[in-house]
Amino acid sequence: MLQQSVLQLTGVGEKTGETLNEMGIFTIEDFLFYFPFRYDVHEVKPLTELVHDEKATIEGEVVGEPSLTFFGKKKSRLTITLQVEQFAVKAVMFNRAFAKKQLQPGDTVTVTGKWDQHRLQITVSHYYKGRAKSNTPIQPVYSLKGNMKMPTFKKWMRTAVDQYGSDIEEVLPSSYLEAYKLPERSKALYGMHFPESRVVLKHAKRRFIYEEFLLFQLKMQLLRKIKREATTGNAQSFDKESVTHFTNGLPFELTGAQSKSLKEILKDMSSPYRMNRLLQGDVGSGKTAVAAIALYATITSGKQGSLMVPTEILAEQHYESLQELFGDKANVVLLTGSVKGKRRKEVVEKIANHEADIIIGTHALIQDEVIFSDLGLAIIDEQHRFGVEQRRTLRDKGLMPDVLFMTATPIPRTLAITAFGDMDVSVIDEMPAGRKAVETYWVKDQMLDRVLTFIQKEVEEGRQAYVISPLIEESDKLDIQNAVDTYHQLTAYFPSSIKVGLMHGRLSAEEKEEVMKQYANNEVQVLVSTTVVEVGVNVPNATVMLIYDADRFGLSQLHQLRGRVGRGSHQSYCILLADPKGDVGKERMRIMSETTNGFELSEHDLKLRGPGDFFGRKQSGVPEFKVADMVHDYRALETARQDAQKMIEEDHFKKDPSLQPLFNILMNDPILKGEVLD
Repeated sequence: MLQQSVLQLTGVGEKTGETLNEMGIFTIEDFLFYFPFRYDVHEVKPLTELVHDEKATIEGEVVGEPSLTFFGKKKSRLTITLQVEQFAVKAVMFNRAFAKKQLQPGDTVTVTGKWDQHRLQITVSHYYKGRAKSNTPIQPVYSLKGNMKMPTFKKWMRTAVDQYGSDIEEVLPSSYLEAYKLPERSKALYGMHFPESRVVLKHAKRRFIYEEFLLFQLKMQLLRKIKREATTGNAQSFDKESVTHFTNGLPFELTGAQSKSLKEILKDMSSPYRMNRLLQGDVGSGKTAVAAIALYATITSGKQGSLMVPTEILAEQHYESLQELFGDKANVVLLTGSVKGKRRKEVVEKIANHEADIIIGTHALIQDEVIFSDLGLAIIDEQHRFGVEQRRTLRDKGLMPDVLFMTATPIPRTLAITAFGDMDVSVIDEMPAGRKAVETYWVKDQMLDRVLTFIQKEVEEGRQAYVISPLIEESDKLDIQNAVDTYHQLTAYFPSSIKVGLMHGRLSAEEKEEVMKQYANNEVQVLVSTTVVEVGVNVPNATVMLIYDADRFGLSQLHQLRGRVGRGSHQSYCILLADPKGDVGKERMRIMSETTNGFELSEHDLKLRGPGDFFGRKQSGVPEFKVADMVHDYRALETARQDAQKMIEEDHFKKDPSLQPLFNILMNDPILKGEVLD
C-alpha cells in the first residue's frame, strides 16, 4: 500500500504530483516520511530568553499613538510601541495600515515575528488583540515548492496519516524500543506531524534520530565487512628491514603520531584484507612522509604505487620531492594533463610494463589508456576533492590495491569515524619538531595601511605574501572587497619592483597553473587570490597570509588558508582583516587568533556551523539526515554505531528474526545492492 503513487491521495492531481516529485516525494511512504523542517510554538517567553534574528512571540501594552508611514506604491509601515516587562519594544508591521485603527493606547496585544535584540524591535508576521493563549498548539512547518500552500499540504498529510498510518511497519526490535524508551514507528510518525505537546514531539524525534543513525551505521559496517571479505588474499609481503632502513635514512625523524599512523598503515598492507584507510593530518604535519614510506614498502613487495592529487602543480611538486627522496631506489614517473604526445605514450608504456614503480598524477591516472602492471597501493590526496566515482575507478584499476585516502581538512576523529564509517581512520595530530607556529592577528579595516606596510617590508627582505579575497567581482548583495579590485589597489599601492599576481576561479586551469608557477618561482611577490589556493602548492618562501573579510569564512577554511604559510624556516604571519557585526563572526576571529591546532578548530567549527557546512554538502559524502544532526545528537550516533557494530560482528541478522525488517531495508539500499552484486 505504501509503495503506491502519491497520486492515489485524495486531492493530489498530475500537476501537484509533479511538484511533489521535485520535493523527492513519489510514493505514499515518501509523503508520510516528509517531516516538517521546523515547528512554530507561539509561546510567550521573557525578553531575556529570546534569540536574536529568530522567531518570537511577545505580549505587551500599546503605549502612545501608532505611527504610520507610506512609501513606494501602496506600501506602508506601521510602528507600535509596546510596554513589555520594563522595556519599550517597537513592533513593526508592513502593509497593514488598517491595524492603526484596531490598536489603541492601553490595548494588550500579542505579536509574533522576527526578533531584533539590538534594536529591541520585532518585525511582525502575525498578531491578535488580547493576552497570549495558554496551551498554544505546536505548528509544523514544511519545506514546500512551487505554488503549494501550507494549509493544503497539511490537509493532505492528515488524510495520508489517517488512511495509511496503520500500514507503517515497525523496523526496530521491541527489545530496543524498551531499552531506549522509544515510541513505536507509527506513533512516532503521528507525533512528528501532529505533536500534541513538546514531550510527544521530543520522543518522536528521538525515535527517528536513532532509527536514521542505526540504518546509516549498519550500512557503513556492512559495506566495510563486504569490502574486507571480498579482498582476502590481498597481503603485501614487503621487506620490513629495507623499510626500516629507508625510514631511518630520511633527513628528519618521524614524530610519535607519524610513527603510529605508519604502523597502522603497514599492518593493513600486510593483512589479507584490502586497506581502506583515511589518514588525517593537519597542514604541515608530515602526511606525505608517511605516504612515501608506504609507497616504498609497496615497491619492496614487487608492486607499483600511485599517488593521485587534485592539481598539476601539486603533482609536479610531489614528483620532484619523491624523486629526491627515493633517488635510485625507485623509478618515479609523472602523469598529468600536460604530459602529452610521445612523452605521454612513453609514460603509459612504462606503467603498463612495470618499468615505473611509483606513478604520481592528477585524475589523468584514471583515464582508460592507463593500465597498471600490478598496482599494490593507491594513495589519494585531499580525497574530498575527488568524486566517489573517480575514487572507485582508481580503486578498480589494479588488482584490488590497498587504498589510502589523505586529507588536511581536520575532521574531529569521532565524526570522521562516523562520516567515513566504511574506512579505518589514522590521525597525525602533532607537528614536526622545530616548526614555527604561524602568528595570527585579527585586525580591523582601519589598520589596512599598517598591514600593507608590513607586507612591503617582508617582501623587501625577500619574502612573499598571499592576499585572499572572498569574491571575484562586485556583488550588489555583499559589500565585499573583491579580488579584481584588490589586485588593482595593491598594484597601485606597492612600488613597481613588487610584482602583484591575480588568481581566481574564472581563470582556466592553464592560466591558474601559470600564475602559481610564477609565484612558486618568486616572479610574483604578492599573490591576490580567491580561495583557490586553499589546497596545494608548497611555497616555503611565503610568510604572510592576509585574508580580507575573514569573518565570511568558516574556521576550517581559514585554517587551510593559514597552512599555506609557515612552510619555510622564517617566522610566518596570518592577518585576519575583519569587522564582524555578529557574535559568531567575532567568536570565529577570536578562536582563530588563539588556536593553531586544526583538530581543536574543527570541533569549534562544528559547534558554530553544523556538519553540513563543515564538510561542504555537495562533495562530502556525509549523509543528510531528515531528523538527526550528527553534532547535536552525537550521543545517539555513538549508541547507534555500537549497536550496529554488535549486530554485524556477531551476525545477529542470521540468528535474530526481529532484525529481519532492518535487514530487508538494507538489502534494498542501492549502494549495498551494488557492492553485494559487485
